[in-house]
Amino acid sequence: MKKGILFIVLSGLSFLIVNFLVKLFGMGSGQTLFPNLQKIPAHELVLTRSIISFSISSVIIKSKKLPFFGVNKKWLLIRGFAGMIALTLFFETIHHLPIAVASTVQYLAPIFTMISTMLFLGERILKMQWLFVLVAFIGVTLIGLNALILKTNPVKLDFFWLILGVISAAFSGIAYTAIVKLKATDAPINIVSYFPMLSIPIMTVWCLFDFVMPRGIEWLLLLIIGIFTQIAQMLLTKALHQDSASLITPFQYLGSIYAMLMGYFIFEERLNFLIIIGVGLILMGVVANTLIKALQRKEHKIS
Repeated sequence: MKKGILFIVLSGLSFLIVNFLVKLFGMGSGQTLFPNLQKIPAHELVLTRSIISFSISSVIIKSKKLPFFGVNKKWLLIRGFAGMIALTLFFETIHHLPIAVASTVQYLAPIFTMISTMLFLGERILKMQWLFVLVAFIGVTLIGLNALILKTNPVKLDFFWLILGVISAAFSGIAYTAIVKLKATDAPINIVSYFPMLSIPIMTVWCLFDFVMPRGIEWLLLLIIGIFTQIAQMLLTKALHQDSASLITPFQYLGSIYAMLMGYFIFEERLNFLIIIGVGLILMGVVANTLIKALQRKEHKIS
């Protein structure tokens, strides 16, 4: 197995653990695994994750004797801010949407990466790719219509949070573009460190208004969120730094299947047919775009 594929699969599994715990904290005592679990806001979870990530990153940067603030500071700042906004909105959508829907909508990020690389890095987009962009957004539209029209859904699906999920994916796309831009100048750990470096002061101020003091098992679960998010980010960054990035990206979308199974068996989220079709169209559009891009690069190398 190529290293890039291994990195992206392990990254997806790490993110799945994080998303599972974020969902639990969003439900609070409304779930049965930890009956007395407190409901903790998404931005407080981001703050906890950032403190742990920054601590780990600082030690690694110091041990490797890397420049603490990196080299390409402009794109590191873009990566940090975009990643912070994307993750905060994503955690919010996990709290308010079925976990399969929140996770799948987040997979629109590669499409936004494609668009942002066109705008910022001058990469060309084929007409066929735009067709599959349309397919993916038809999927989002179907899920949105389900939220607006069908009022008897077995699961809660709010159109407002669906839109915020799309916005989160857009910022993730910008963050991924920054990672590609930084490939030639900065180490993966420097790229990862800018997220917590920026989010800690911002989320600290936000938490002053509604901070929830963890207790008991919550400290352990928060620690797991922080550690596994760090692992997931490092593996994702390493995967995106592989030459075979266009080949490995489709394996990232296994996470949508994992999330759907988790939602069904653990959180009893019964998605209706329209939502499942929407999820399928999103994945079809994103994966097709990735494969077209891979073929384009292969033909370019041959020529």
